[in-house]
Formats: sequence, C-alpha cells, structure tokens
Amino acid sequence: MNNNFKMVAKTMFGFEEILAKELRNLGASNVTEGVRSVFFEGDTGFMYKANLCLRTAIKIVKPIHSFQVRNENDLYKKIYAMDWFDFLSTSTTFAIDATVNSENFTHSLYVSQKVKDAIVDKFRDVDGTRPDVDIKFPDVRINIHIQNDQCNIALDSSGRSLHQRGYRTATNIAPINEVLASGLLLLSGWDGQSDFLDPMCGSGTFLTEAAMIACNIPANINRKEFAFEKWHDFDADLFNKIVESCLNKTREFHHKIIGYDKAPSAVRKAQDNIENANLSEYITVERKNFFDTEKMSEGHLHMVFNPPYGERLNIEMEDFYSEIGDTLKRNYPGTDAWFITSNLDALKFVGLRPSRKIKVFNSHLESRLVKYVMYEGSKKAKFNKAE
Repeated sequence: MNNNFKMVAKTMFGFEEILAKELRNLGASNVTEGVRSVFFEGDTGFMYKANLCLRTAIKIVKPIHSFQVRNENDLYKKIYAMDWFDFLSTSTTFAIDATVNSENFTHSLYVSQKVKDAIVDKFRDVDGTRPDVDIKFPDVRINIHIQNDQCNIALDSSGRSLHQRGYRTATNIAPINEVLASGLLLLSGWDGQSDFLDPMCGSGTFLTEAAMIACNIPANINRKEFAFEKWHDFDADLFNKIVESCLNKTREFHHKIIGYDKAPSAVRKAQDNIENANLSEYITVERKNFFDTEKMSEGHLHMVFNPPYGERLNIEMEDFYSEIGDTLKRNYPGTDAWFITSNLDALKFVGLRPSRKIKVFNSHLESRLVKYVMYEGSKKAKFNKAE
C-alpha cells in the first residue's frame, strides 16, 4: 500500500538543484524544483529521514489542506471547518507562522490571529476547552501561506531551522550558516576524495560540514529534536530504525581536513565545535595566517573559505584580496580554490581569472561563490602535457 504524501523542502536561493539531487539520492518520489523550495513525495519514514539527512534544506513541511480565500471571514470559516482533531488536542500547544502575498491580506500577524481564533473556537465548541498557543516551543507549528487568493496550510515537521545542527556552541562574528556552508561545499563539488583546507576557518563550520559530507554522516545527527517528535502519530521505533540505518551508511575518510585561523580564539571555538560534532579524528585546526602558508601535501587540494567582506572587519580590501591571489599563485599549485564574497569590487584585486562564478546569498547579502584553478606548473604546460 502506498502511504506517500506530498511535502515541501525549503531552501536558500541557488540551492534548489542540489537539494533536488539530495532528495532523489535519498529516495524521494516526484521531485520538482520551485523557488527556494523543492516539492517531493514520501512516506512518514521518509519525512523523518529527510529531516535527519538533508544538508541543504531549511525546513520540511507537510501540506494538509488548501483552498481559495476571498477575505478574513472566508478564511475564518474555512479554517474552522477543518478537522483539527487529526493534528491537535486540548493538551498540545501550537503556533501559527503566516506568510502573505495578496491584495486581500496584507498583514501576516493578522492572518495568524484569525487562524488561531478559528482553531481555538472549533475546540471550544466541540470539547468545551482549547489548546494553548506557545510561540517559542509549540508542540505543533502550523504554516499558513496565502498567495493572491490561494491559501495553503502545512505542518512544520522540522521545528527550528535545520541549519541549527546542534554541534555549534561557539561562534565568531557573523558565522556562516550551516546550510549555506554545506550547500557551497556541494556546489564546489566537494566529495571527500582529496585533502581539504579552509584557510580562514573561523568557528569551523566549513570544516565540520566537509567532514560530514566526506563520511556520509547525517547532517542533523547532533540535533536534539525535530518538531515531528511531538506529533501525536510520532513513531519512535520507526525513527530509531531510520537513524540506525543512516548511521550504517557512513564511510571512512582517508584524506586530511585542515583549518587555519590567525586568531587564537577562533581556533579554540573551531576545536570545540568539531569536538561537539564528534569529528576531531578527521579535522586538524592550526593557528596560522593563510598568507604565510603553503600547500601541505602532494596531490589535489580542495579549498573552500569565507574571507572578510568588509562588513565585519575593518581591513583594506584591495590589499587583502590581492594577497589572497598572490598566496594562491605562489604557494598552492594543484588546488581548486573556492570562496564566497559579497564584496564584488574586491574580486577585481585577486589578480586571477575565476573559472566559475555562482550567484548565492549569504543572509541578505547578494554574493558570489568563485572558483580559481591553480595548476601544477604552468597552465600552458598542463595543456601541452595533455596533448
């Protein structure tokens, strides 16, 4: 019997294709890319697995109803008419998250209030009592999305954003989001088949995500809970079987993952986070200034980093980005160097031609993920050898 249902995985701009690939690799059905979202189908066990394993998803939501809506009274009546007893009881708490893009509805908070009133009134009229609202830690989080005259209702199966992996307790100024870091690594083609370096590692997010990709460790294995664990139909035995099955698919990693940072505090924070993720055996963090370093081993090196943009640190961008280019040229042959920056003017000073530029967003900042290929010997010599 097919018990599949429709779900939506939400993500960041530019990650739709890699999230769709992740979902297909996990075994999802009918995968379709949207804007900052991917639609798919699976059963309850797959919903658990998607939350546990997806690296580039921010949330997994389960649509439960949709209808056309004309005004606030229409919204109230149609929400009231739903059978909320399938999802809530008088002893559970709930919260409403509303997003609106409609001429008829202009205030998301007002929509949230109207939906809350309809649900509460339904319980009062049927049971004589009502569930409570808990905005911070609800048992059930309900998503309302109104686009023009179409209202879609879904249950949030994740709870807190899936970028909150659970391993990062110490951070520096404006640390990179874990989902963003993982997505950038996947966009860069990182597959764990070479040494890896983050030469400006900060609190170690790229290093940790790179190790989890290399070892095929579920992205959210360190997370304390998911929202679906509070649902009344939660199957703890099934969830435990899925966790065990996913952990049985981890693999060994036979290369090095190394991080540098010149700030002692950053090195300590990175080491703490890596230890929290139980990855200390795979990752080494050293106090070094990238501009004083050189490639540490033979063979191909995969480098991904997040240099200052000028948003966080008061540095001379022209000199700083010029020194990035000089260090790569002088000291890192046989390296694919990728970094993200929102300072598009500063890229001009690297002094190298990027082989790829990918538009992404770091929080609200439009950015570029750029790739520089540093050949062994000269580029011309490499091509002559290939001939």
